[in-house]
Amino acid sequence: MVNKIKMITTPKKRLLIDDVLLILIMAILACCGLIYEYLLSHYSARILGQLETVIYAIIGIMIVSMGLGAFAARKIKNAFQGFVALELIIGLIGCSATLFIGSIIGFTQILPHLVANTYLIPIDALPQGGLLGEMSWLSFQLPYIFAFVLGFLIGIEIPLIARIRESVHGQHLVHNVGTIYGADYIGAGVGAFIWVVFMLHIKVSEAAAITASGNLFAGLLFLLRFTKQLKYKKILYLGHGVLAILVLMVFKYGDMWQQRMQNILYLDKVVYHIQTPYQNLVFTKRQLGGGVAPIYNFYINGRLQFSSLDEKIYHEFLVQPAMQASNLHNKILIIGGGDGLALREVLKWNPKHVTLIDIDPELIALFKYPGKHLPQQLAKKIQSLTQNSFNDPRVRVINADAFIRINKLQQNKQIFDTIIVDLPDPSNPELNKMYSVNFYHRLGNLLNTDGVIVIQSTSPFHAKKAFISIEKTVQKAKLKKVEQYHQNVPSFGEWGWTIATKQGLAVSERLKKSNKIEVPTKWLTLPLLQSAFIFNKGFYDQKAKVKINYLGSNQIYQYHQKAWETETEFSN
Repeated sequence: MVNKIKMITTPKKRLLIDDVLLILIMAILACCGLIYEYLLSHYSARILGQLETVIYAIIGIMIVSMGLGAFAARKIKNAFQGFVALELIIGLIGCSATLFIGSIIGFTQILPHLVANTYLIPIDALPQGGLLGEMSWLSFQLPYIFAFVLGFLIGIEIPLIARIRESVHGQHLVHNVGTIYGADYIGAGVGAFIWVVFMLHIKVSEAAAITASGNLFAGLLFLLRFTKQLKYKKILYLGHGVLAILVLMVFKYGDMWQQRMQNILYLDKVVYHIQTPYQNLVFTKRQLGGGVAPIYNFYINGRLQFSSLDEKIYHEFLVQPAMQASNLHNKILIIGGGDGLALREVLKWNPKHVTLIDIDPELIALFKYPGKHLPQQLAKKIQSLTQNSFNDPRVRVINADAFIRINKLQQNKQIFDTIIVDLPDPSNPELNKMYSVNFYHRLGNLLNTDGVIVIQSTSPFHAKKAFISIEKTVQKAKLKKVEQYHQNVPSFGEWGWTIATKQGLAVSERLKKSNKIEVPTKWLTLPLLQSAFIFNKGFYDQKAKVKINYLGSNQIYQYHQKAWETETEFSN
């Protein structure tokens, strides 16, 4: 068999230098490749709003496409030429992918408004079907398309480096595969470390630019060392120069571009955003004009958490029924509620101690010290909403995973008169455990004998199965007298809560004995609250078919995902 490996005779020292250089380049590229995976998946999860689902899907797509890229590498005849061009392309895509995705999605979201304005179509009849609908759908597939393309290109790197290394040595290397993969694994490990320690704490555009500079550096290093084996050198040097300029521009101006595109994505103006190690936090502002105060909305990972317009409805319905029905108000436990608004409602009852457990200290800091972190006007609004609830001396904040931390509360034999669970919807598998029999059972052990627990329970209209499953799951956790109630919150639509006692009368029966809500409210009245326990005809007819959410089953997560994708469930 004719040996097709190009022979390059080199002195022993040069051979060693080239070998070390190639292994180092492979490690750098593996580091960049892993960061691209994390960067693209986390950014896409923010704008698509389904955190873990998107992250896992994008990483999975990239891994598969890397395998396909490895197969396709055999089609590249000149490994030296192909490698340099490959790094230019990867650097270009890696540097600009998030900017491109954000701009296209933003454009397709605002396009219906542009068409409506052009043809004087009413705002409640926005054209969103046909070609516009297809464009919008396609724009939301871009993260997956970019994941495939980027993964495919990254997958070509290892076979090319392996061929180049054998070409440099002038022979088949028995341990070539092991050496290359060893450098790849180590480089990927370093990339994971850099992502967790550094990249998570900087802006997306800066992280993309820094990572692309790794490809630029590796390609330029290779170009300088193996220039004799390359053609079209001037074009390649020009390409590296252009990429270097792009990297610098994205690093310097990318955040500003991203901010403008994010404004389009949220439709309202983004006035503050931050990526914490746990989640993406965004505040938007809607200016109404005419001397009317602006509306501020708060999003976590692209999902609306509250609007200053109507947050009072949600938080009064969350907190006041449980507090009104509890016989004692001395010790209160809040799970979640990092915006301090549920805490504000609890403090109206003059408790002796309030414990709040939220995993994200940076989220707490925004609402505890808004003047230090937020723009002045936004800070004033947040302060007026929270009423400085976090700075009350009776409040103890614990930054921890509540699923684990409540075990310590049990060990310390702490008992609470009321427990309020104000967590985000079960929109990812990680949150699913906070809606499980295991979690509710342990919370029940922390509840006073005559206490009340209330749980944010998603939309009974849009996510009916998930809503009913929460009730059945709480019942399975041996909490007695479990009931559900609902109310329309304009920003969310129809919303619901689950409430339970350990013994004695059900909450609805206790409320019937009340004459009024014992603390001042802005929206809630006792008749309105009493009527909230009434649902439409046939609402629970298929309750028996709804499954309980056990730890590890992901049942509520699956119900929730399916519901918000189709927005159709039981037909009554």
